[in-house]
Order: sequence, then structure tokens, then C-alpha cells
Amino acid sequence: MFAILRKEINSFFATPIGYLVIGLFLVINGLFLWVFPGNYNILDSGFASLGPFFTIAPWILLFLIPAITMKSFSEEIKQGTLELLLTKPLSSRDLVLGKFFGALVLVILSLIPTLLYVLAIEMLKKPEAILDWGVITGSYFGLLFLGGCYAAIGLFASILSPNQVVAFILAIFLCFISFFAFEALAGFDIFSFGSFNLSDLGISAHYDSISRGVIDTRDLVYFFSFIIFFLFVTGFNLSSKKSS
Repeated sequence: MFAILRKEINSFFATPIGYLVIGLFLVINGLFLWVFPGNYNILDSGFASLGPFFTIAPWILLFLIPAITMKSFSEEIKQGTLELLLTKPLSSRDLVLGKFFGALVLVILSLIPTLLYVLAIEMLKKPEAILDWGVITGSYFGLLFLGGCYAAIGLFASILSPNQVVAFILAIFLCFISFFAFEALAGFDIFSFGSFNLSDLGISAHYDSISRGVIDTRDLVYFFSFIIFFLFVTGFNLSSKKSS
């Protein structure tokens, strides 16, 4: 697994894609938070809060993470190197986990520079004001889990098609459905089932919950189950290709 992890990280930074993804994430966030006027501009809002960042970051990652993962298996299938990998003493689990953690490392590297936003907020706030570090920490954990969910979906989409563009579009669609659709459908009375809330099936509800600064075991179980499910079906598809 670690050999695949190193290979993935090296491939990201041996080409412009790793730098491009990190750069785009920071530039787009920076423009919305500090330059473009609007609801997300921290300077215009008059409040020293990172709420706007944690609101728009999931939507930016929704496009950037599929861009990271779209070539994970699609390129291997297209170039015929997947068969070569499958002949090596590597289990499907090691191959999937290596690629997953490789994508997750790139997500973490994208988030680390945004800690400068925390420093900026600390400098902008009134001297008597106190930052809610619980909310900030919980929100960063939420973004990390969100990135893991998106990466797992991206790998699943990548194993389904040798075409990177198709894998990219499919991953964006599945990420959008997983993040937003359940919350939207929960707004219709037709989908009300007593105490059951349809929005609990979506990523958004659990991301919002953990972003409040309270680590709820239900949210952790949801995120881990979501990631494990998509990694499992990815591994299942990979094993099917290996046996065929």
C-alpha cells in the first residue's frame, strides 16, 4: 500500500496537477473571501469569522477532488498498466487504499495553507473577541472527512471508465448527489417518514453537524461508513477485472 501511496504522491508532483489543484483551491477561496464583493467576502461582512470559507470550500472541493482522482484507475486502464499492477504481489485492497490515501494527502496539503486565514481572522477581530476554536477545529475535521468522501467517490468513478473525462463528470455528479440532493429532497413533504430525516443520508447534514465543533459519534460512523462503502465497491470492481 505504501508503495502505491508514494507512487501516487510522486505522480501528483512530477506533473503540474498537484501544484495546480492546490493553487486553484487557494486562489478561488482567496478571491471569494477577500476580493470579490458579496456574501462570502469576510471584509464586507464586518464579522471576523471563517464561516464563509467553510461554506464555499465543499463546493470547490466538489470539482477539484474529482480532478485529482479521475486518472487514478482510468489512466491505468487506458494505458494497459492496470493489468501489470494486478500481476504484482499487491492485493486489490492495498491498491485502492494506496490511491485513496494519496488523494487524501493532496487534500490535506491543500488545506494546510488555509490556516493563514485563521491568523488573518485573529488579527482582524476585536481585541476583546475570542475565536471559537472548537468550531474552527470541527470545521477543519469536517473538510477532511468531506475530502475523504469525495476521494472515495472519485476512485469509484475512475474504476468504472477508461475515459478520464467520463470519470470526472461521473464523480462530480455523485459528489453533488451525496452532498446536496438528500438535503434538497428532505424539503419536500412527500419524503417525510415520521422521525426519519432524509437529509441525514447526505454528507451536508453531517458536515454541518461536525462543523459546530461537537464531535458526534453518529457523524463519525456516517463518514467512515460512507468512505468504506465506496472503497469496498471500488475494490470489488478491481477484483472483478483481476479475475477476468
